[in-house]
Amino acid sequence: MKKKFAIILGEPNSINSEIISKSWKKIPKIIKKNIFFIGNFDILKKQLSILNLSIPIFKIHSLNNLKTNTLNILDINIKFKDPFKVNLKESSRYIFNCINCAHNLSISGKISGFINCAIDKKRLFNKKNIGLTEYLAKKNNLNNSEVMMIHNNHLSVVPITTHVSINKVSELLNKNLIERKIKTLNKDFKKLFKRKPKIVVLGLNPHNAELRSGSEERKIIMPAIDKLKKHRININGPYPSDTIFSNKKKYKYDVIVGMYHDQVLAPFKAMYEYNAINITLGLKYIRVSPDHGVAKDMIFKNKANPASLIEAIKFFSKLP
Repeated sequence: MKKKFAIILGEPNSINSEIISKSWKKIPKIIKKNIFFIGNFDILKKQLSILNLSIPIFKIHSLNNLKTNTLNILDINIKFKDPFKVNLKESSRYIFNCINCAHNLSISGKISGFINCAIDKKRLFNKKNIGLTEYLAKKNNLNNSEVMMIHNNHLSVVPITTHVSINKVSELLNKNLIERKIKTLNKDFKKLFKRKPKIVVLGLNPHNAELRSGSEERKIIMPAIDKLKKHRININGPYPSDTIFSNKKKYKYDVIVGMYHDQVLAPFKAMYEYNAINITLGLKYIRVSPDHGVAKDMIFKNKANPASLIEAIKFFSKLP
């Protein structure tokens, strides 16, 4: 990628400082020159010292003074009472400042987009049923057409509903929602990977509720698929979710679309573990994140796996 991209340091109470350091040591110099970081310089410096991880870091205040072969940090200058145990109010204000900075740089065209390291959704959004995907969709003025896609080189998965309680899924599902999401998926997948995806869609109920007349499969999902086929989208379904992940060789699909979050993410993570990234489709820029959480039980233990962040960086570096 010719244009630079940013990496947000993410939640201060997390493994982020560790995986950033480990990733920086593994990525080639040719990729490093297109990366800078957004976050608090002092927090990263102090946390790396606790971990005994040594990498060159440099504080910047604009994109005009980037230093070669150094981890450049666009400093979000917030003072913390304790950089090793940041409180909820400080953390929320800090992360929103980082995200909004990356969003503004992306919207203005100064960068191609950003990677955000893990955030604590409960702390950031104060227990609301939204995540960063929905927050960025709102900032991009999207009408519920954004798509969360978990991706690796073997398979991608997309949930139609994301951070909602399971008892709300059925009432939120409708034909228009499915059509909007899959149109976004089809369009942006082609843009990113230069090929048309083969998409399979899952039913909501066990065994597709045997396709009974009153089921969501018959009333909502099947009509949506039929309409999408008329738009020349390569799509089939609905398939039962209990067997589809073991039939990839048979159907040779690129993306599995499920009706709710864990319907597709749980089996995907069981199959691929850290070998995946989270891509938000439908935005005016590219946003990616590692496919893991803040891992509070592993903070300062120097045992965190940087594989997902490395995959996110590689993904950005291969974009035109």
